[in-house]
Amino acid sequence: MFSTLLNDPTVLLAGIVLATVQFIAALPWLFAIDPKGVKEAGASPLSLGYVLIGLFVVGVGVAAFLGYKGDTTTLTWYGRYIYGAILHLQLIIDVFLLLPQFVMIVWPKGGVVAFAAFRESCRQPMFWLIVGAANTAIWVSVAIPYFTFGDDYKMMKQIGFDMVMLAASLFGVLAASMSISEEIEGRTAVTLMSKPVNRRQFLIGKFLGILMACMVMSMLLGWTLTDALRAMREFDPINNTADPTDPISGSTDKLVDPMTYQAQKTVVPPFQKVVPSMQGKAVATGAGLWFSDALAHSLGIALGFGQVMILVAVASALATRLAFIVNLVMCLLLFLLGHLAPVVVQETQRAQGGGVGVGLVGFLGKLFDALLPSLESFNMSRAIIRETPLDLWQFGGYVLTVTGYSLIYTTIALLLGLLLFEDRDLA
Repeated sequence: MFSTLLNDPTVLLAGIVLATVQFIAALPWLFAIDPKGVKEAGASPLSLGYVLIGLFVVGVGVAAFLGYKGDTTTLTWYGRYIYGAILHLQLIIDVFLLLPQFVMIVWPKGGVVAFAAFRESCRQPMFWLIVGAANTAIWVSVAIPYFTFGDDYKMMKQIGFDMVMLAASLFGVLAASMSISEEIEGRTAVTLMSKPVNRRQFLIGKFLGILMACMVMSMLLGWTLTDALRAMREFDPINNTADPTDPISGSTDKLVDPMTYQAQKTVVPPFQKVVPSMQGKAVATGAGLWFSDALAHSLGIALGFGQVMILVAVASALATRLAFIVNLVMCLLLFLLGHLAPVVVQETQRAQGGGVGVGLVGFLGKLFDALLPSLESFNMSRAIIRETPLDLWQFGGYVLTVTGYSLIYTTIALLLGLLLFEDRDLA
């Protein structure tokens, strides 16, 4: 083990690089735990020296582990499921801590309201209860037999993305409905309005804070989904053979879908270039494979998050006038009609000449389809259940287009909410 370090100093350098990357990713939450200590350490040359010595010691330990294992296949496994997974989770925690601070810097007054709403949302037991329930449901879906004659993986993948979207939507609607209406009814909003915070900053700040909490929830569940999908690929290969139309020759992964394969070609080489030595590159390859899966899945999560954004905006707007239960029912109707209206329009067009009843249903379907957001556009099923490979970057362009569509409806909902809130008597 130590002879390997003496004969090949690049192994030691690889261990130091891997330890340093993890340390840099941990800095934001270390600062959140002890901001005063981190500031003092950054200003003290002696403390910085201790940090460098600590990184060297940890790097030696990592290098010793690399030399002890030796086998690149085993190190790739560790890099994927240990190093890459932990690094990904640390980056999610960084977003959890830094995103509200960024909003406060960009928009000081409204950002304070957003930060308070974000902190309140994440501290609620309901937040962690929904996260725990959704995580459990995702892992249970791995073991459920779907009887799809070889497409179990696709079915589980669709269920996983739906779980992430539904959990974030449920929490966002409940949090917006309760938080805004309770502050208005409880006269807490009057206290805020007596300070240099106007109604626009209050409403949009509340919306942004709750939406950031939904984003963090989606990222946490996405981390679990990445692990669960890979577990199903590894432990149920009979029902999850590779796509025959996928050109995976030369891929570092035997079980890979087309979008993940394209992500591998983009993500893995930069990881390999950063870390020296054969053993270090094996760990970096594993980490790159983990982030390749995460990149491919993040597009599906982002697609569903557009739907979450619209529902939270509508719930925030309605909460300025309606009680909690009424708001919840209205958001549920929006969810159902937004998914049902495009289907009704398609089916009534096929049933031409079906009589007055079909014509009336078709008219109502077109009316709801024109007025309400087409939530069926956020469905991942068409990207998952298909015979031909789906290009990663073309799908990314589609996600950007649909995200722009959701931003338009979100803006419309918030403008209507501001109009409703403007005339609301808070006294």
